[in-house]
Amino acid sequence: MSSIAHRIAALFRIKANKALDKAEDPREVLDYSYEQQLQMLQKVRRGVADVATSRKRLDLQISQLQQSGGKLEGQAQQALAAGREDLAREALTRRTAVASQITDLQTQQASLQDQEEKLTLATQRLQAKVDSFRTRKETIKATYTAAEAQTRITEAVTGIGEEMGDVGLAMQRAQDKTEQLQARAGALDELLASGALEDATLPAGRDDIQAELERVTAGSDVDKELAMMKAQLPAASTPPAVEGGGARQAPPDQETTS
Repeated sequence: MSSIAHRIAALFRIKANKALDKAEDPREVLDYSYEQQLQMLQKVRRGVADVATSRKRLDLQISQLQQSGGKLEGQAQQALAAGREDLAREALTRRTAVASQITDLQTQQASLQDQEEKLTLATQRLQAKVDSFRTRKETIKATYTAAEAQTRITEAVTGIGEEMGDVGLAMQRAQDKTEQLQARAGALDELLASGALEDATLPAGRDDIQAELERVTAGSDVDKELAMMKAQLPAASTPPAVEGGGARQAPPDQETTS
């Protein structure tokens, strides 16, 4: 059962990776990585600013303590001049404590200064890395966009793309259907010509023999009508008959006159 569960889990991971790879746009991934690096750079810069601010505070504290130590030293001198050695001793004791505090603060100041310099150097290096990544990112994005456009153009030209593939299939189906209809029409024409099929527009019971008889009858009727029309023509309009190719005889009235 454990082996089957591992195989199922591996199968799901493979399917998920395939789906992720198909849905993933490298340009979006690069932009996201660039944004993450910018955020990291911003955090480092804020860290440098915080360290610099702490160092400045130490500078102010050290300056104030130095002023306080100078004031205590002056008070000790004034106390000695006034014959108050006890006050002078107290002032010098306090000045010693102030000097110890100054030493501690100066140690912290040096440490913060060192951290500030390291963070500043790291910020500069990270800035250079981000700038380099941005240049590579834009180059890769431009190359990917060009390759994507070239692929789509090639798929469109060759007809292997999804959209053009659908168009090609539609054209093939239309061509096949047209050829099928043309073949059917030709077959029907041949069947009609051979008499295997009857013309549905003709009257019921009409066949080829009847059609031929009607054609002959129609021709005979035309001949009869033509003969009747010739018989009805006037006699004067009928040209005289010619015998044996000799000279034409004159009418009887003309012979008597001569």
